Amino acid sequence: MAEKRKTKIQQLYLKLLGKYGTPKDFWQKWCKERKTKQDREAIVLGAMLTQRVSWLNVEKALKNLKTEKALSIKGVYQLGKQDIGLLERLIRPSGFYKQKAKRVFGLCKFIVENHGSLEKFFRQDLEACRQQLLSLHGIGPETADSILLYAGGKPIFVIDEYTHRFAQKHGFSDKRSYSHLQELFQQGLPKDVKVYQDFHAMIVLEGRGTTWDLISKI
Repeated sequence: MAEKRKTKIQQLYLKLLGKYGTPKDFWQKWCKERKTKQDREAIVLGAMLTQRVSWLNVEKALKNLKTEKALSIKGVYQLGKQDIGLLERLIRPSGFYKQKAKRVFGLCKFIVENHGSLEKFFRQDLEACRQQLLSLHGIGPETADSILLYAGGKPIFVIDEYTHRFAQKHGFSDKRSYSHLQELFQQGLPKDVKVYQDFHAMIVLEGRGTTWDLISKI
């Protein structure tokens, strides 16, 4: 049974890869193999701001931060220390802006004050990074794993609502726990960051009924 499930997960990955092909637009930056420091930091901030809101609104908030020269971990940290109200106004398009301002500032504060930079934070092993992220207010497994996979290049599969629905549709899960479903996907795939990134991204696209070319408009 386990071997059949593993084979089916691999087959589904190849099927979606044939359907969607190379990532474009929004997902191109998140899934590309070589990311700049700016790419990684923007992904971290985006992962924090995208909770309970469409990506289109997150893009507006990120553009506001860029205009204020604060689209970075240290930029948000310095801005939050000086004027949390301004940070709230800049990210307002992302919704729940007061709550999110505190959470994104809290993450940036933790990274700067404890590690100095995002790069040094990611030098730790996967489990150390994950436990530290989960210890911060407002960061759950889905957000932590998105940061680790897409920004940190760590081999961990992201389980979100789209993944749950995909697994149920194909008979892998009946609303099982996050960790159980994560282990299921990781056992069924090669331990490859690019495979994890592309497969999760394609599952989201499949759930939204869209294509790579339309994702930036959502």
